[in-house]
Order: sequence, then structure tokens, then C-alpha cells
Amino acid sequence: MRKFPIMTLTVASMLSLAGTASAATTAADPVKHPKLIANPLYEAGALPATTCDEPPVKRNDRKLARAYIDAIVACLDTTWEQHLTAAGLPFSKPKVRHVDKLPKTYCGMKTNNEDSTTYYCGRTNTLIFQVGKSWLKDPSDMWLLSTVSYMYGWHVKKLVGIADAFDVLSVHSKAEDRELSRRSTLQNECLSGAFIKSVWPLKGRTTKDWNYLQSMQDGDAPGEARWYGKTATIVAWSKRGFATGDPGSCNTWAAPSSKVA
Repeated sequence: MRKFPIMTLTVASMLSLAGTASAATTAADPVKHPKLIANPLYEAGALPATTCDEPPVKRNDRKLARAYIDAIVACLDTTWEQHLTAAGLPFSKPKVRHVDKLPKTYCGMKTNNEDSTTYYCGRTNTLIFQVGKSWLKDPSDMWLLSTVSYMYGWHVKKLVGIADAFDVLSVHSKAEDRELSRRSTLQNECLSGAFIKSVWPLKGRTTKDWNYLQSMQDGDAPGEARWYGKTATIVAWSKRGFATGDPGSCNTWAAPSSKVA
């Protein structure tokens, strides 16, 4: 199962990368914007160890899947609130919405036509989930946990200023545009891994489950690697977050281009 398509939306589109002449920062290898490469989030240490119980899910049961998502978001709230407030960083819980069908436009952007998808809107700090058949075929693996924690990463980055700094980067080529997109999405992969580490071991889960999750990563579909990274790159950043449990290890902005390919 692929993690994407997942589109993320902040005050400006996460993927449009529109900058202003007065406030723009030129992207480079590595990126030089201080809010991206030297954010206080990286100095806050490892995420606190907490307990998170996964509610039961069943094939083709949307109600249970939505309850599962809500429970994981609550776990994420607990972890990130404790971590950010301890570091003197701002925290507020995101809103969560479940819809049967997304409108054609959401948060100022066109939505895709997938039966299952998720978006984050930075304008309203809202995570929205459309859970359909493709997500309900086999929801019992760790993929849904990974997806929710990945999406929560956009909210964390909004809180600490990474998202706003990203929005004012000036982009001069398609290649640069795509690399910056990869840096952003790969950071979420790493933050997701760090969160899962902070609640590990999960009841009923083993290392086999974690390894299986990594085998499900698929960034090599036509066109996707340019925006999200190759499968090997996605797995590397996810494993890095899980190995350390520390958001400080997730600084994709300071990494060389070869590490975000």
C-alpha cells in the first residue's frame, strides 16, 4: 500500500512554494533559512516515552477506522504537547475532521479523486480524513498509524515555524521545487518514525511489524519519487527517526542533496 497520494496544505500551498520578493530566501544545498536548518525543535531532545494503545480495527469498518485515527491523534497530542511545552515551544491541538467525500477544493486547493486521502490545512490547523475502500481493505497493519503520525508532522512544523519558513522560500527551477518538496515530506517520515519509537513497544506489535511497514513504503511509482523521495530514501529517514526517537535527527534541510533524492 502506498502512503501517497497525500497532499498537505499550509497557509500557502506546501507544494506551490510561492515566495515573495521582499521576504524570500534563496534555496540552496543545503537550505540556509535559519527556521529550517536551526529550528529549536532540533535542540529539544528525544520525544518523551509514553503509552499508546491501538484500538481495534476491522476490514471494511469505517467507524472503527475513524475511531482508530482519533485515538492515535490523541496519543500524538499527548506526546507533542509534553515535548514542545517542556522545550518552551508553542503547542495547540489540531482539529480533526472526518468526511465521506471531500469537496473539489479544500483549503484553497483542488483535491484528488482518491477514495481515501488526508490533508492538513494550516489556515485552520485541521487534519481532515476521507477513509474509503482502499484504506479499509486491510487496516490492521501499522500503515494507518504511520500515516496519521506522518500527517501530524505538518501540524508540528506549523507550530514551530518550519512550515512558514518553507512557504517563503524562493524557487528558481522545477528541480529545486521538487527537492524542497522532498526535504519537507521526508522530514515528516522521520518525525513519524520518532513518534512511533516514543510509544514503542506497542501492545501486540513486534519488530516484524515495523519491518513490514518499511517494506510497504513505495516512492518509486511514476512521478512520485521526484516529489516524495525514492523508496530507499523514505525508508532511510523513517528508520532514522525510529532509531533515535529524536526530532533533532530529522533535519532534512541541512542534509546534502544526495540524502534527499
